[in-house]
Amino acid sequence: MVVCGDDGLAHRLAAELRTVYGEQVTLVVPPNVRIARPPVVGRARAASAALFDRVVSATVGRTGGNGGSGGAGAGAVSGAGEGPRGERVLEAYEATEAVLAEAGVERAAALALVYDDDETNIRAALTARRLNPRLRLVLRLYNRRLGQHIEELLDQAAALAIDPDGSGGGAVGDASTIVLSDADTAAPALAATALAGRGKVIHTDGLVLRAVDLPPGADAGQDAVEQGLFPLALLSPNGTGPEPAEGGRERGPLLLPNAEQVRASAGERGVMVLEHVSSSAGAAEPAGRGVVPPLASLFSRRLRWSLAGIVGCVVALAVALSVVTHMHPVRAFYYTLLDLFAIDDPAIGAPLGRQVLQLLSGLVGLLLLPVLLAAVLEALGTFRTASALRKPPRGLGGHVVLLGLGKIGTRVLTRLRELHVPVVCVEADPEARGLAVARRLRVPVVLGDVTQEGVLEAAKIHRAQALLAVTSADTTNLEAVLYARSVRPDLTAVLRLYDDDFATAVYRTLRAAHPQAVTRSRSVSYLAAPSFAGAMLGRQILGAIPVERKVLLVAAVAVGGHPQLEGRTVAGAFRAGAWRVLALEGRQGVADGEYVLRGGDRVVVVATRRGLAELSGRRVLPTHPPDLLG
Repeated sequence: MVVCGDDGLAHRLAAELRTVYGEQVTLVVPPNVRIARPPVVGRARAASAALFDRVVSATVGRTGGNGGSGGAGAGAVSGAGEGPRGERVLEAYEATEAVLAEAGVERAAALALVYDDDETNIRAALTARRLNPRLRLVLRLYNRRLGQHIEELLDQAAALAIDPDGSGGGAVGDASTIVLSDADTAAPALAATALAGRGKVIHTDGLVLRAVDLPPGADAGQDAVEQGLFPLALLSPNGTGPEPAEGGRERGPLLLPNAEQVRASAGERGVMVLEHVSSSAGAAEPAGRGVVPPLASLFSRRLRWSLAGIVGCVVALAVALSVVTHMHPVRAFYYTLLDLFAIDDPAIGAPLGRQVLQLLSGLVGLLLLPVLLAAVLEALGTFRTASALRKPPRGLGGHVVLLGLGKIGTRVLTRLRELHVPVVCVEADPEARGLAVARRLRVPVVLGDVTQEGVLEAAKIHRAQALLAVTSADTTNLEAVLYARSVRPDLTAVLRLYDDDFATAVYRTLRAAHPQAVTRSRSVSYLAAPSFAGAMLGRQILGAIPVERKVLLVAAVAVGGHPQLEGRTVAGAFRAGAWRVLALEGRQGVADGEYVLRGGDRVVVVATRRGLAELSGRRVLPTHPPDLLG
């Protein structure tokens, strides 16, 4: 396996392939890897990090004698070494033909191109397809439409290179191209984590999974099992994350427990259960996509109440006129409108009550003129500013404050609006890519540096239900959460943090300082790497379900060739702590437990990373710490 990239996803993917699946990996990274220290998977974090630093230092030292990196071309291989997990590490600024050849692409089974820039990945993919037409390619592209076209182009190029005359003599085999986006993979999990309440809706590829966290109770888990709900995990005893237990070990969540484990933990642990599985084909489009704004957005709430008061006054005057003069109600309403619009018909010689009502109608008519003028001005202003950024309305509350509108933030914003969750965005860059999406969805945006005083207050943080900090800077996310907690100690906070050690320290400290508040730290590369690794192994990963500091994978698996599934019932194919069959592809709802799986079936399974490795026929290494195998 060859992995080429320039950020944390490349290191995380190499760790996933090497430590979970036991694959031979060559990692191609730029020489300045010290800028982003790779994540360490294993117990000896400090020792592994030091080993990697020594390898990098030795490699850079070897290149320094030749005049440094400045004398090498952009795509030259500046050095090679061994990473902390035994992977081969090559240093190169770009994945050129020479670099790919040095990495062994011509002999590799799969190549992952996970550079942050789409153009760099496409250029390298075209070169790799020419070097090895039978290579399985996995590309990281943010542009979905472009990704579909590139996928078709590269697959067609592979087919023509393997079988140029179209006779069918050359088998294409595993020469497939899979385009993935780390933003699309992580966004559903981030959005679900930020939502208030215990229900979580996870959108995967073509499926909607609804998971519910049941609080600890004597019969909560048992009732869920008896109702036919699938227990996905037993949560930590304190409900917010791992806590120290006897012997210094942490009692974290237990993934995919069996019925006996659920019963044994009744009253002590909460249970995450799968409540619903359905197709997302008919999912509603995000609100605010229309060209014409909705009527409620044309006029402010105060103006709508003013108009309602005027109408009420007119009706009351018409009723009073009908009662005083014994006039028919329709005629009384007509006379009231004549008086309201000052049409000349003075009530001279009429009873006193009629004269008083005529004066009151004229007064209401005078009050109606400024209200109508304000309505016209507001409507014109709404259409004029339809392409401008909205400001948070005064009475807004119960919303999610989203920090950052980059690649990840934009996808999270779209997902939250699909779930009809009110959002206020905060972005420092006036040219950020997500501002156009926020403008189209008519989402309020506060432009400013979140670390500056008054920015979070402008986003109504004191009335928000959650804060979702997904900027690319860990310190910015942490500072925003700490300040928000000083304003609202019970605020639900979700941080995007890259470094594992830093994330663990922050998580534990915030949990200890605010035990009643929900705190979650999420790494985009941690959520996305299993999907990329599964794609390199020929697996279709549909999504990820975060469970505190662990993750469950949702994958599509062909039953044929898997003795763990074929010939067994759906209930009998369940293996505690490894995998569970959720549904049959093409069928609505949860699969019947008595259904016998046949070789031609394709099923949707939820699995741990170790379980998916077993289903893939890979040798599972026994040296993993259990907290990272989920």
